[in-house]
Amino acid sequence: METRAQHRIHGGTLTYAQHQSAATGTLMRFSVFTPPGEGPFPYLIWLSGLTCTEDNFTTKAGAYGAAAQHRVAIVAPDTSPRGEGVADDPAYDLGQGAGFYVDATQAPWAPHFKMESYVTRDLIEMVEHNFNLAPRRAISGHSMGGHGALTLAMKHPNLFRSVSAFAPISSPTRCPWGEKAFSAYLGDDRESWKAHDAALLIAQGKAKSFDDILVDQGLGDQFLESQLKPELLEAAAAQAGQRLTLRRHDGYDHSYFFMATYIADHVAFHAARLG
Repeated sequence: METRAQHRIHGGTLTYAQHQSAATGTLMRFSVFTPPGEGPFPYLIWLSGLTCTEDNFTTKAGAYGAAAQHRVAIVAPDTSPRGEGVADDPAYDLGQGAGFYVDATQAPWAPHFKMESYVTRDLIEMVEHNFNLAPRRAISGHSMGGHGALTLAMKHPNLFRSVSAFAPISSPTRCPWGEKAFSAYLGDDRESWKAHDAALLIAQGKAKSFDDILVDQGLGDQFLESQLKPELLEAAAAQAGQRLTLRRHDGYDHSYFFMATYIADHVAFHAARLG
């Protein structure tokens, strides 16, 4: 691991770092906030949305005051592999910056776009080896990252004690963003897509290890009806008898201004479950 920069904030330490990932075959960047005091600290993995890097949440969400108060560390990785020789697309919603937290099986994406394996294996191993972190983890994210947080939590419940999301892509098999990304990364077999659809996983009872799922959604979000469809999470939770706390907020859009308003609630939600 190479440390790129360090900053003092809210009495804790924010580190920007990078490492070589076996999963992606590339250098991957991330940030880690560790609270003041003695660890080891439980931690929250934050997954960002389309076009983001490891820096968007780190600089815009305003999460570290609450994290210091609750003594929770926060890890924020990049959203995709990058670099020379890594496949890309001119569109903002495919390729670099748009990894969708799946392991691609199709050319030209398969060699490097292994974001599920990266987050659930390489990233965890790297941060727990190099920082004073306990193996007590939570996961959250925004938009594409909200999809990632929900699906990775349900696919790997042994890794995470709690899960939440802001404005998640609730059912990527039933929206344009997901259909485009899954067609590219996973191929035309729509059955294979279902393993990466939060609403479908909840309906199958895959979230039963979580006592609650916290989701915040802005009603002024320009993507609400066409891409996000939180009502599909509600229907799935009702079908499965799964507790889901879905909070709708008048006037809030899809930006980090929305997340900065409610991020402290999410940190507290996870802190209560990380013990």
